[in-house]
Amino acid sequence: MPIVPPPTPAPSPPPGQPSFHSFDPTVVAHSSAFATLSPAARRQHLHALIQVCTPSELLFLSTTIAPLLKRDFLRALPPEVSLHILSFIDDPRTLARAARVSRYWNELIQDDCLWKAMCVRHGFSRDADAVESYRREQGLDGRRRSSLAWSGTPQPDADRDQPARAEIDGFPYRKFFIHEHLRTSNWLQRGRLLRIHRAPLHPPVTQDPNAPNGAQGPVANPAIPTSIAIDSSWVVVGLANSRIHIFSAKTGVLSRTLVGHESGVWAVSLVTEGGRPAPPGVPLSDNTGDPLVATAPQDAMLPPILRYALGLEPPARTNDLATDPFADGKAAEPPPFGKPSYPGGASDGWGQPNALIVSGGCDKELRVWDVRSGYCIYVLRGHTSTIRCLKVLHGRPVAISGSRDRSLRVWDIQRGRLLRVLEGHTQSVRCLDACGNRVVSGSYDCTCRVWDVDTGACLHVLRGHFHQIYTVAFDGVRIASGGLDTTVRVWDASTGACLALLQGHTALVCQLQLTPTMLATGGSDGRVITFSLKDSTFSVVQRLAAHDSSVSGLQLDDRFLVTSGNDGRVRLYEFELAMAPSAFEPQCRYVRDMCEPSESVWKVAYTRETCAILSKKAGKMVVEILSFKPDWE
Repeated sequence: MPIVPPPTPAPSPPPGQPSFHSFDPTVVAHSSAFATLSPAARRQHLHALIQVCTPSELLFLSTTIAPLLKRDFLRALPPEVSLHILSFIDDPRTLARAARVSRYWNELIQDDCLWKAMCVRHGFSRDADAVESYRREQGLDGRRRSSLAWSGTPQPDADRDQPARAEIDGFPYRKFFIHEHLRTSNWLQRGRLLRIHRAPLHPPVTQDPNAPNGAQGPVANPAIPTSIAIDSSWVVVGLANSRIHIFSAKTGVLSRTLVGHESGVWAVSLVTEGGRPAPPGVPLSDNTGDPLVATAPQDAMLPPILRYALGLEPPARTNDLATDPFADGKAAEPPPFGKPSYPGGASDGWGQPNALIVSGGCDKELRVWDVRSGYCIYVLRGHTSTIRCLKVLHGRPVAISGSRDRSLRVWDIQRGRLLRVLEGHTQSVRCLDACGNRVVSGSYDCTCRVWDVDTGACLHVLRGHFHQIYTVAFDGVRIASGGLDTTVRVWDASTGACLALLQGHTALVCQLQLTPTMLATGGSDGRVITFSLKDSTFSVVQRLAAHDSSVSGLQLDDRFLVTSGNDGRVRLYEFELAMAPSAFEPQCRYVRDMCEPSESVWKVAYTRETCAILSKKAGKMVVEILSFKPDWE
């Protein structure tokens, strides 16, 4: 008799999927009929069904449907497409909030290509000095890092993946953006006051024991700041009482006071430690000089510690900083004669391990100091009157000084010798600026002169002002000059031709600064005027009634404008961020006063993370050092 096998049981339903056998047969029949309907009829059927549902049943539908609709669309797409979608986000806060959605999104948003675009969009890539400064502070060596590992996603081929990844140059764009964003926020808000230094403006009068009864000793000069230089490590202040104060730019502490000048210091220049030497083909220093005036070097008698400070022993080392990662292979066009000088009064070193200070003043001497030890390395003599202005070339131990004796002198500050004398002015040399191996000097004889430092030749004599010249600016392409005739003239550095006569001030023009696209001027009338240099239009961008009296300080970069005045105020302006190329430069808006009002402000200078303000308060000389460095570092 045949045996009938038992029926094979049906497979169990997968987890989360109910079995139709648990439903009422009417429900099963209704579901089968619903499956046979057309899409339009299905939607009509669902709409009619929802209309008759109670609120509790609608809540049940909502909680049941919501999980079924959740889907990580970025995980479902290739990484390249996901990054492209995220690149449309403009607000960094939105991008940061998106990183908190899931672990995969967080890893995706860590990719630096997004943050590189964000840096460009917010204007954090226009100045390569910021990138180099960040590399120096973070100790980055430019080595390539591994790309982001996409968890849960198959890795595409290397050739297809290479263009989409951002870490191909090893630069941390995300950390750089956070650093720059926080630093900019600190500028706009208040920053952090590192230190306030107060010193008597007029020292007490001393009694001379050898003098008759009641006679007083010689009265010292007041401690009025006459000059300032600043970089990322130091703030150097020259005083009319013959002293030089050195403050730490990182802590605000008064590190040391240099004593050696016999009378007031009128010019200081700070040479940053390390740096890049002059490019190939440009001598580090002039080995010949003018045989009629060149003096013998003094370095043979220096102790080893000072030879080391100058980079003579052991051989000079270089701080090999990587190129600008935002360039994308398109290097910026350098000025025809080299790198312009910094508005803060500092210059790049030639690879020497210590920072140096060069100073000059009423005692007619040029002195070279080692910042770390405070020793005076050289005393260079030759001028016959007060040294009024001073510059040190980038990457070369060459200093140029201008004096009331109507001459300029070129010095080798590494070996301590005079190289040549530049003569031609008929009155006092009041100001000078340098770019590469070219120097522009302004004089009370109403002329400017363009000099070749390496040969001593006077290339151009710029005539046009009819009164004394007080300030010049030179960026390698254009020269700007201003003076007592209340006008500003712009010259072509190559030909010496006058390109424009700019008017607008009603008193002495005492402050100038050139950028690649803008010229800013400050006058004794309290006005600050910005002119556009795009397309050689020289049109007025903005006129600011910045101060109630003379403008004593002016400095700007691609984002901020800082001005100080004899009215005792220091004001901060922010330039509007131009998202797209424009025919005109963006205007600036007033942000805030950077310090409490004082009796007068003598000087102001800043770097990206430090600002030094020299003012007079309650009869004292006051030095305020502000830091804008992000607190998270």
